[in-house]
Amino acid sequence: MNSTDPVDTTLARIRATVGEAGWLAGDAREPLLREWRGLYRSVPVAVVAPATTAEVARVLALCSEAGIAVVPQSGNTGLCGGAACDTSGTQLLLSLRRMRRIREIDTANETLTAEAGCILADLQRAAEDVDRLFPLSLAAEGSCMLGGNLATNAGGTNVLRYGNARDLCLGLEVVLADGRIWNGLSGLRKDNSHYDLKNLFIGAEGTLGVITAAVLRLFPRPRQTRTALVALESPAAAVQLLPALRECSGDTLTGCELMSRTSLATAIDHIQGCADPFEAAYPWYLLVELSTPRPGDELREGLEAALGDALESGRALDAVVAESVQQARTLWHLRESIPEGQRHDGASIKHDVSVAVSRIPAFLEEATTRIEAAIPGVRVCPFGHLGDGNIHFNLSQPRHEDPGAFLARWAECNRIVHDVVAAMGGSIAAEHGVGQLKVGELERLKDPVELELMRSIKTALDPGGVMNPGKILR
Repeated sequence: MNSTDPVDTTLARIRATVGEAGWLAGDAREPLLREWRGLYRSVPVAVVAPATTAEVARVLALCSEAGIAVVPQSGNTGLCGGAACDTSGTQLLLSLRRMRRIREIDTANETLTAEAGCILADLQRAAEDVDRLFPLSLAAEGSCMLGGNLATNAGGTNVLRYGNARDLCLGLEVVLADGRIWNGLSGLRKDNSHYDLKNLFIGAEGTLGVITAAVLRLFPRPRQTRTALVALESPAAAVQLLPALRECSGDTLTGCELMSRTSLATAIDHIQGCADPFEAAYPWYLLVELSTPRPGDELREGLEAALGDALESGRALDAVVAESVQQARTLWHLRESIPEGQRHDGASIKHDVSVAVSRIPAFLEEATTRIEAAIPGVRVCPFGHLGDGNIHFNLSQPRHEDPGAFLARWAECNRIVHDVVAAMGGSIAAEHGVGQLKVGELERLKDPVELELMRSIKTALDPGGVMNPGKILR
C-alpha cells in the first residue's frame, strides 16, 4: 500500500482494527464475492469481517471519514444483489460472519438475543434446546444469517402464522453510518416512548446502518403437527379452500403453500428424494400444515373433516395426509426443492411478488397470459405462500432456446409481470428485497411521495451516502 494515499491509509487502519483474522484475502474472500444466483460479482477495495460491534463501529467511522462506501453482508444468500459490491473497486465489503454469538436466552420473557452473523438454523436449534420455537424458516436456513434476514425482512413458510422477520424482532443493535452505536436491544412488548426506530432498519438492506444484534421473539414448541398435500383444479379452488382450513383449525394453520404442476415437476424430475405422492398428475397443489403447542391429536380430526368436505364438494381433487414425521418431511421436501429443481431446468427469470390473497387467481391468469403471448414456449413456474399472498412467479426458458437469449429478456419480463402486480395494488418485492436488481422498477412504480420520504430518511441517517449505495434507492 502507498502510505501517502488517504484510502490506503484508511485501509491500513481498518486492517489494524479487525486484525489478520478479520482481513480477508485470496481464497478466504472468494465465496463472498459471488452472488448466489450468479447475477453479480463483487469487486471490492477490501473485504473485512469484524468480530465485535465495537470493531464494526470503528470500521464505519473510518470509512465515513474517508468517504469509502460500505456494503454489509451476512450469509450472502440474497437473490437481488443487495449484498454485492459494484465493480468499481472502491467499495468495502463488510462481512458479519464472525459475529455468531448468542448473547442471551430469556425463557421467562420468551426472547433470544443474538448477533447478526448467527446462522438461522443455529438460532432455531438454540430455541429448541430450551423447549421453544423460533419460527422463521427459509430454504436457505442452513446458511443464511440473522443480519440478512432482518435487513431484507425475510418471510418464508411460517409467515401466515408468525409473521415476517419484522414481526419476530423486538429490539436491535445498529451501527450508524458515522460509527455511532444505537443500542435498541429492548425485549419490551410495550414501549411508546419513542419512534419505532428498529423498523427503519429492518428491510432497509443495510442502506441506513449495519444491524449487529437483535432481540428475537420465541414461541411455545408445537406438540402436534399435521401435514397434507391437496390436489386442486385451480388457484381459485385453493383460495376457496383456505377459509375452510382456517375454520377447522382456529389459529393452528401454520403453512399454506401453493404449487403449480410445472413447478412441482421440476423438483420431481431433478431432485433426489422427490417423488409424486399421487398416481395422477394434477394442475395445482396446496401443501397445508397445522400445528399447536397443545398435546393430543385433535388436529387430525379437524383437518380430515375439512379435506373430506372439500373432496365431496369438488373443491379438492385428491389429498394425502402425512401419517408420520418422515412423511411430512417428504411432502415439505417437494416444496422446498422447487427452486433448486428449476436451476436444473435451464435459465430462469424470477419474480417475488405479492397481491391480496383474493386476487391471486386473477394475477396468475393475467400474468401468465401476457408472458406466454410475449415469449411463446416459455414455461411459467409459479409457487409460493398462498396464505400471505406471496407468489414466486418464475419463468423457465423455452426448451431448446439459447439460455443467454432468454435471460436477455429479463427486463421485458419484469415489466410485464410487475405491471400486472401494480395494477392489482401488489408489491414487486414481497420477501427477497429490492437490492440492486429492482431499483429501476421501484422508481418506475412506487408512489413519488413514498420515494421522497424514503430519500429523506436516507439523507438524514446517511448524509455521506456511504451505506450500501445503489441498493433500494439511487
